[in-house]
Amino acid sequence: MLIKRNLLLFFRDRANVFFSLLAVLIIIALYVLFLGDLMEETLRAQLGFNADKIGVVMASIMLGGMVAVTSVTSGLGSITVSIADKESAAKDFLTSPVSRGKITRSYMTGSAAVAFIMTTAALVIVLVYIVSSGGTLPDAAGFARLFTATVLSVLCGNAIVFFVSLFVKTQSAFASLSTVVGTLIGFLMGIYVPIGQFPEAVQWVVKCFPMTHAASMFRQVLADEQLAVLFEKAPPEVLDGFRETFGVVFSYGEFISGFWVSAAVLIVTTTVFYSASLMVMKLRRV
Repeated sequence: MLIKRNLLLFFRDRANVFFSLLAVLIIIALYVLFLGDLMEETLRAQLGFNADKIGVVMASIMLGGMVAVTSVTSGLGSITVSIADKESAAKDFLTSPVSRGKITRSYMTGSAAVAFIMTTAALVIVLVYIVSSGGTLPDAAGFARLFTATVLSVLCGNAIVFFVSLFVKTQSAFASLSTVVGTLIGFLMGIYVPIGQFPEAVQWVVKCFPMTHAASMFRQVLADEQLAVLFEKAPPEVLDGFRETFGVVFSYGEFISGFWVSAAVLIVTTTVFYSASLMVMKLRRV
């Protein structure tokens, strides 16, 4: 019942739903109006071979990152329910016969459920757009990997957001935090600027940010088949350089992170942040 309550409070507040998706809407608008055409023209001028699929490739890379952004911003928006309760209903909850641990778990589960619903919806929209642009849907194994990426992205994003929310006590402070996250997330995911165009030090920061690995997982499933078609006549090193530049994979010296390496990063991060949250709540006797 508590989880149901939290979900209803989030989805009934249309303004909250809108602002939780604001970063995603900005990314879509920038891609459609500006970034998409700019990147396509730049790449067409650089590539010395058939670039008919460049539009589908860029859509897969950019919008794959957008799906990962959704898992963070939608979870962040749903956490506002717990922040509002801290201000107005904390004493009521604490004097009720429901255990504090159960109340806390309801916030965590409700936030993850909201993020999963919104991220799945964003993924469906992206798949429809890719197909309508001339791309192809993943096979059964690809859909299984997309489901894995969605679940891990939601859990990891929720774990980080929930941990941070434990130190925020007012809605105004949380609104400021959401604004900062919404501003930075597009850069950290390599959406506004390709990761390979950042200075070396900034690239390392981006590659060590856990949620960037979620974007990489989505991009590998959505873009790799299109990339194989686009670069079929190019040397392998050209394809490898392109994938690293646009955050499809990450290089750490000689080591290249693949899908399951990124999955492991998300699993470890989720475990660490949920464990840290439980420790903080235990120390606070929450």
